[in-house]
Amino acid sequence: MSKKYLSQEKYCEEYMRYLGIAKTARRSYAESVRLLKAKGFREISSFKTLKAGDKVYRGYEDRTVMAAVIGKRKIAEAGLKVVGGHTDAPRLDLKPKPLYEKGGCVYFDCHMYGGIKKYQWLTLPLALYGTIVRTDGTKVLVEIGDKADDPVFMISDILPHLGKDQAQKKRDEFFPAEDLDPVCWTTLPDGKDAKAKPGLVDYLKKTYKVSEEDLLSAELEIVPAGMPRYVGLDKALITGYGHDDRVCSFAGLKALLDAADVVPDVTASILMCDKEEIGSVGSTGMQSSFFENTVAELIERQEKDARDILVRRALEKSTMLSADVTAAADPHFPDVDSTGNEARLHKGVAASKYTGGASKGDASDCSPEFVAEIRRIMDAEKVVWQMAELGKMEKGGGGTISQYMARFGMKVLDMGTPMWNMHAPWEIVSKSDCYQTYRAYSAYLRRK
Repeated sequence: MSKKYLSQEKYCEEYMRYLGIAKTARRSYAESVRLLKAKGFREISSFKTLKAGDKVYRGYEDRTVMAAVIGKRKIAEAGLKVVGGHTDAPRLDLKPKPLYEKGGCVYFDCHMYGGIKKYQWLTLPLALYGTIVRTDGTKVLVEIGDKADDPVFMISDILPHLGKDQAQKKRDEFFPAEDLDPVCWTTLPDGKDAKAKPGLVDYLKKTYKVSEEDLLSAELEIVPAGMPRYVGLDKALITGYGHDDRVCSFAGLKALLDAADVVPDVTASILMCDKEEIGSVGSTGMQSSFFENTVAELIERQEKDARDILVRRALEKSTMLSADVTAAADPHFPDVDSTGNEARLHKGVAASKYTGGASKGDASDCSPEFVAEIRRIMDAEKVVWQMAELGKMEKGGGGTISQYMARFGMKVLDMGTPMWNMHAPWEIVSKSDCYQTYRAYSAYLRRK
């Protein structure tokens, strides 16, 4: 296949633009589908049959998408090559009844999504994104906090002069999860015993034409306000919200888009899924049937037969790079590194034979044969890469979607971008590592 790659600067510019747009899984989905369509990909329902070179995608619930360039060898015969990442990120979700008033101020009542350090979300400018669905099925998109003239939201904290009692508590105790609620309205109307909340409710009716009851059927997310930025005078690092795991899922998307004009031998595909940060659950997570259902749809359009055995055989013959980030060694915290096995910034994309906890719990533990195959591809394409694991035993640990894909019998290797500040509102990655991640996925999808 063609070996044409973007330059590092051009690639990182495109990635930062994407990251600034894709602040939620739904926004990531919408932008990804837009880019796929612009490259000639069509929704799977528009195909009666599939032939080599066809560019196809299938989405689900506006959050999870799989796209593929159909190869010369049929999927039932040769399986697929898959680069699979996720597009959800730790955040605060508004509860079904999200508005409450306290002390003359109205707050968004929030629920934590994914693993976060609560204190990192205090006193930061925050944005609100999401969808409100009325009972007639019409939708209202909400995007507040990132335009120059937008207001932002904020979770207040006690001043140090009065916070002595708070300072005595442990990190996870000094700020209750139930208080991670941004202030959203403080204006009081004239009159004795006036309440602030009716003013906000009236504002929602006038501005968005929704009632307070409409918030019962809404998906509204609080995320950090602000666009990705370079870090350091050398501009060698990028900070932004949601690098985990959009830095990898975008790399896979871009690798497929760039390879789409040449017919691969084996079908090349990407998977951008939801819900990884809470265990890959739900109808859009990788414990759902979305992936195998999509493979069945592809096979049915090639074979006119989607018998379960054909799908199972295709899955067993498939291979995958589980495209998720890993921790980069931080000089401030050397005690957690697995000495000699830690990933480092500017050293390239990091492969992890296994993830999981101290005893490899919840890991897929890739076979050495597939590791050797990926080594051969990376070395042949001169990709800068490193082998790493996520911290010392009994101090490190963490999972990806690899275990849920390996259950099909697929060969799966975790391979993604090293990162500082994982799960923080502002995460940090290396420009060169971002680029080598894209190069790695491109090499895997393009090379026999």
